[in-house]
Amino acid sequence: AGCDLCADGAAAGRCLTCGVRLCRFCCRAHRRQKKTASHAVTELENTKDCSQGGKPLLCPSHPTEELQLFCEQCDQPVCRDCVLGRHRQHPCDLAGNVIHRHGDALRELLKSSQQHVDTLEDVLSRVDEMGSAVRSRAEAVATEICLFARGYVKAIEQHRDRLLRQLEGLKVQKENLLHLQKAQLQQLLLDMRTGVEFTEHLLTSGSDVEILVTKGVVSSRLTKLNSIAYSTHPSVDDRIQFSPNEKVGQCCGYEVFGALLNKVVDPTRCTLHGEDLHSACQNQLSGFTLLCKDTTGERMGRGGEAVRVTITHKDKRDCAVKPTVCDNGDGTYCISYSPEEPGLYAVCVCVKGQHVQGSPFTLTVKHKPREHQGVFHCCTFCSSGGQKAARCACGGTMPGGYQGCGHGHKGHPGCHHWSCCGQVKESSECLCGPPSDTSQRSLLRTVAL
Repeated sequence: AGCDLCADGAAAGRCLTCGVRLCRFCCRAHRRQKKTASHAVTELENTKDCSQGGKPLLCPSHPTEELQLFCEQCDQPVCRDCVLGRHRQHPCDLAGNVIHRHGDALRELLKSSQQHVDTLEDVLSRVDEMGSAVRSRAEAVATEICLFARGYVKAIEQHRDRLLRQLEGLKVQKENLLHLQKAQLQQLLLDMRTGVEFTEHLLTSGSDVEILVTKGVVSSRLTKLNSIAYSTHPSVDDRIQFSPNEKVGQCCGYEVFGALLNKVVDPTRCTLHGEDLHSACQNQLSGFTLLCKDTTGERMGRGGEAVRVTITHKDKRDCAVKPTVCDNGDGTYCISYSPEEPGLYAVCVCVKGQHVQGSPFTLTVKHKPREHQGVFHCCTFCSSGGQKAARCACGGTMPGGYQGCGHGHKGHPGCHHWSCCGQVKESSECLCGPPSDTSQRSLLRTVAL
């Protein structure tokens, strides 16, 4: 066959993007031209299914016409008669001119799918490792149980067998969950690989028209596979513990010890923490922290527990505070609330319907602290600019007819203080009410100044 461009030389290669046969000179020229530099050119002897790839596809509506054009509006290949017919007003172009754009879109989908394949392979590897860890941990716990049971006779042996059955059930439960996750991931990986391999083969060996004909189905399939959500972590962990000191009742009339623990929360061991656990201020956000522990007193390390908190006024039955419980996911829960009424409240904190340590307890809600109406200053003389009529609630006086306080004079507290109530702590509650007479306003005169 000859070259489709120069018609002089023998065809030595084929452009997978344009679909034309090229001689060796035209192959080099095809790669040098800016418009076709990104096209994939391959040797004819290396082209898979070359005869089939070069076979023209005929229009189903016009069997004598070859599909050489592409309708952008209808997103399908068409022939010349189609363009003159029902695609007359539609934007159409040669298949070779649009193949690079549609091929790039498929390549982007292929790249994303390959990333999922890598991730799935990594997750499956970790699932296998976790399965091995679960089995190893189960064997280790079985050894502990056997050593513990050797010191007992028939009752302890029966207890041992019961514990082993429970352990086997727990191991089987974890393995079943891992097997289920593995099967789902393997199926998804198989679907991903099938889609990737088909797309790779299509882009490598298919003709322009073949790619355009099947690209809709391929794109839809890869998009659907890429949208499937899956966990990147094993569905269970290897947390299996044996507590030899745990009382489990009697077996054959003997008190027996030893129980399997799978991190079960124990409300009686859960504790409450917070600086203002028993006190709060009106209309101010307050809170405390609940720390959940298991039956051994160890921190749970995970969330998801059923935590219920109620805060009710002891004197007003219809007065209650609605708390907010925030699960931190690490075994701790932040409880926040903002009481509107002062007084005594009863606080109940329950986990799985049982009170935790310290629950219920009494919460005292104080009135909202009064803000200072004066100024926090060193003395009246300085803050008023030396005015004699300016007063201060500290009671200090100075000679020369001054009614307020000055440094080192009689009644001065010796440090900064509030002009309205005389308190020396800046972040304190004002001890006096709002000004109501001339005398009180004269004490607060430095505020205006």
